[in-house]
Amino acid sequence: MLVRDAMSTVVLTIGPTHTLRQAAQLMSARRVGAAVVLDPDTSGLGILTERDVLNAVGAGQDPDRETAHTHTTTDIVFAGPRWTLEEAAYAMSRGGFRHLIVLDGDGPVGLVSVRDIIRCWAAAPAAAPSAEAADTADAVPA
Repeated sequence: MLVRDAMSTVVLTIGPTHTLRQAAQLMSARRVGAAVVLDPDTSGLGILTERDVLNAVGAGQDPDRETAHTHTTTDIVFAGPRWTLEEAAYAMSRGGFRHLIVLDGDGPVGLVSVRDIIRCWAAAPAAAPSAEAADTADAVPA
């Protein structure tokens, strides 16, 4: 299966001057875990994730004063829509992140998350758990 089959085409794009509260409100309204930050001054893309907002608030920073620019990750890995889900999962695992911006041509066409990949893999017939695995999934560790 390919990234284009799993990705969300709902791409929330915000500017670097959005506050963290504004970003969180927009992400919540669109039910997404990340926003693409488009900075027209640098002609670059970045990403602001729910974890970035959580870390800022947890550190006592004011979400009404902190801007997306300050918390945006700009050193990011982009996925192509023709990547396999295995390639995307490997990139996420190696980089320690949960979202990839999917680029095709000049701009973002989607986002793919770990949740998207798991959803696709879990729906695949070959990925169905065995009876033994299903029995142990309900077990509660002591």
